[in-house]
Amino acid sequence: MFEDLSRHLHGLSERARLRALAPRTGLDFTSNDYLGLTSHPGLRSAVAAALERGVPLGSGGSRLLRGNHEEHELLEAEAAAQFGADTALFFSSGYAANATLFATLPQKGDLVVRDALMHASAREGMRLGRAQVVAAQHNDADAFADAISAWRKGGGAGRVWIAVESLYSMDGDAAPLGDLAALANGKDAVLVVDEAHATGVFGPEGRGLATGLEGRENVITMHTCGKALGCEGALVCGPAAVRNFLINRGAGFIFSTAPSPLMAAATRAALRVLRTEPHLRERLRMLCAHANGLLTKHVDAPQTGSQIIPVVLGDDARAVAVARALQESGFDVRAIRPPTVPEGTARLRISITLNVTAADVDQLVAAMCDALSGAVA
Repeated sequence: MFEDLSRHLHGLSERARLRALAPRTGLDFTSNDYLGLTSHPGLRSAVAAALERGVPLGSGGSRLLRGNHEEHELLEAEAAAQFGADTALFFSSGYAANATLFATLPQKGDLVVRDALMHASAREGMRLGRAQVVAAQHNDADAFADAISAWRKGGGAGRVWIAVESLYSMDGDAAPLGDLAALANGKDAVLVVDEAHATGVFGPEGRGLATGLEGRENVITMHTCGKALGCEGALVCGPAAVRNFLINRGAGFIFSTAPSPLMAAATRAALRVLRTEPHLRERLRMLCAHANGLLTKHVDAPQTGSQIIPVVLGDDARAVAVARALQESGFDVRAIRPPTVPEGTARLRISITLNVTAADVDQLVAAMCDALSGAVA
């Protein structure tokens, strides 16, 4: 009955692109648990305390029905204050937040200019939305400006939305937010910044790379809770009108069961950790500097200066083979292949977290050198 699906899967396998679920084994060089908060005792205690005071496991419905809980609202108020935004709205995941945001806020007659490497969740929202979408060259503020000017010259009269990630998930490089914010101000545009991989890692108290921009009337940010915060969900931060419009018109919010109130309580605890345990970020910064130096020297990886370091191998099959060799040596490293990354850029995405030590990094780099120069080279 599903012969067509089987043929498609066989084709993926032939091209070394077939995906499968795999258990977590070996040293963690692949997760987004950058600060190691998934097992932080403060978060465990927060969940236990919430259970003790009667916070339910599930929400029981959408936020607009009975699913709204005090824990959701406490988290939103605390997050808005911590990130410097007027308001925040809690979603079940970063994917849901991005998809809902871009499917809902830009209107017919508007223009969305997105970075060419923008995350799939944002692109899906744009596909569902009614605005025109143009991709600009990665991290090139001039390309964004040119796209806006060309659209205006062609008669475009609606609102312009500039969509970027502050730190790109597959390349580990940061967006030129200062230039883009200036562009947004000069072009009367809205700047939307996905802070997923910067939240908790960069900025004062881990507030991200858009610190200093939040609170402006033309800036919207998205902070995921499932990466450095060690929890689940996402927070869309921005003006009150944005929050209220998403509540009233955002299908991904309106028709979804609300996130667990327990997860809201855990995320509040994670925000407190960001405020009170700056040594975690400092440890991660030092570990990232160590890893960047070794990988740049020994396997010609780019110096990203972040916790995400791509080792681009190009060929899909080679990336899979090297990843498999590293896994067999006790390192959890995964191959990233198209369409997640552009054609010809299959890679190992090395993620640095506090779940490993400098000695672990040393051993990974040695094993990687062996794998790259050995039978799988």
